[in-house]
Amino acid sequence: MMKVLVVDDNPINRLLPIAWLKRLGCEAEESAGGADALAKLAAGGIDAVLLDLSMPEISGTEICRRVRAMPGGGKIRIIAYTAHAVPEAFEEFRSAGFDDVLIKPVTRDALLGALGGLEPGG
Repeated sequence: MMKVLVVDDNPINRLLPIAWLKRLGCEAEESAGGADALAKLAAGGIDAVLLDLSMPEISGTEICRRVRAMPGGGKIRIIAYTAHAVPEAFEEFRSAGFDDVLIKPVTRDALLGALGGLEPGG
């Protein structure tokens, strides 16, 4: 079973993806900020992260950079989750270490596609 961490400082933006993930058979955890997210990721066991780019304490891009520097951080699928991106910026996000980009409001099919399947490491 895939374990996904949904990181967004706005609790409303965490509700729908978490509900879809659970219906898809994933284990879903949530985090409201960067420090908490980094602690959960450092503890291990997370297969994928849906990561808001615009958060107050630590930006999603900085969290992505730190995760990629962790032992095993290259195996975690990191998906940027934003309302403020244009398709032209997607390559910039991928260069920063993100595996994919989702625009809010996200659809179930877009979320499933960004996860690359439902198997751990998939």
